[in-house]
Amino acid sequence: MDILHSIKDITFADKQFFWLFLLLPLMIGWYLLKLKKQEAEFNFSSFQNLGTIRPSYKAMLRHVIFVCRLLTVSLLILVLTRPQSRSSWKDVKTEGIDIVLAIDVSYSMLAKDFKPNRLDAAKEVAKEFIDSRPNDRIGLVIFGGEAFTQCPLTTDHTVIKNLFADIAAGSVGQGTAIGLGLADAVSRVKESKAKSKVVILLSDGVNNVGEIAPLTAGDIAKTFGVRVYTIGVGTKGKALTPVSIFPNGQMEYEYVDVDLDENTMTKIAEETGGKYFRATDNESLRTVYKEIDKLEKSIISEKSFSNKAEHFLPFAIAAAIFLLLEFVIKKTVIRSLP
Repeated sequence: MDILHSIKDITFADKQFFWLFLLLPLMIGWYLLKLKKQEAEFNFSSFQNLGTIRPSYKAMLRHVIFVCRLLTVSLLILVLTRPQSRSSWKDVKTEGIDIVLAIDVSYSMLAKDFKPNRLDAAKEVAKEFIDSRPNDRIGLVIFGGEAFTQCPLTTDHTVIKNLFADIAAGSVGQGTAIGLGLADAVSRVKESKAKSKVVILLSDGVNNVGEIAPLTAGDIAKTFGVRVYTIGVGTKGKALTPVSIFPNGQMEYEYVDVDLDENTMTKIAEETGGKYFRATDNESLRTVYKEIDKLEKSIISEKSFSNKAEHFLPFAIAAAIFLLLEFVIKKTVIRSLP
């Protein structure tokens, strides 16, 4: 298999010499014509006694001499074409980025200005984002009235995507503790040795519970060199949002004003070196994640090497062998006497 691979990699520097192979048919024609001219004619009264006569091995060697000459010429033509091979390889070092996704799971995330709702849209787009970051360690934090680490930093992206199925609105209490959610996310990435540490925080409301204020959590992120991208989700104006939750799980929806603390989220992003985005529907949310994907590229160092090798020598040696064989046969076995 290696031989076939190496043959496939052969190139020829001087391909114009392949035209010399047209000499081979001319040589063969000349040889056949010469044989015909050398034929002698004898008359016999009967061929009965000639049936047991076999051609002499010396007669056969005449043709071997010509075959050697053909091979010698063919090999010399290949030498002139300068067969070469080029080998190249890369020494690639990829260093990923540590990213923690912090997602709001308060009941308002069930608002239907996204399809089918904000939370499901956020989960779906987040999974697409994870697929686009194969070299990164990614963690997942959810927050509502409290904050909970759904998955610590991991390179097993299948595990983290499967955990999205267990995320439900209201699963960590009522309210929106943006400060707690951000602080928890920062705690998961602050000890990282990665050159780039990132938190992507997504929320649709205003911080209304929790012991840590959002700006305080932002200061903590800045202290540990964590860059925070904040995403505010919700249409501009009113959205069909759950306002009452019944014991059987049913919800009553009404159109209410979308209330986002964009000033706080913008300040957190700017002070940590990140950026604030506003997403008003599924497509704009997908665009936001694509923009963050462009901003946070993995660190790749690449060294390239190439080497060119000439391969005419085996052909030249083979040509010399056939030329020597022709000379030996002519001067020994079928040597002509003067």
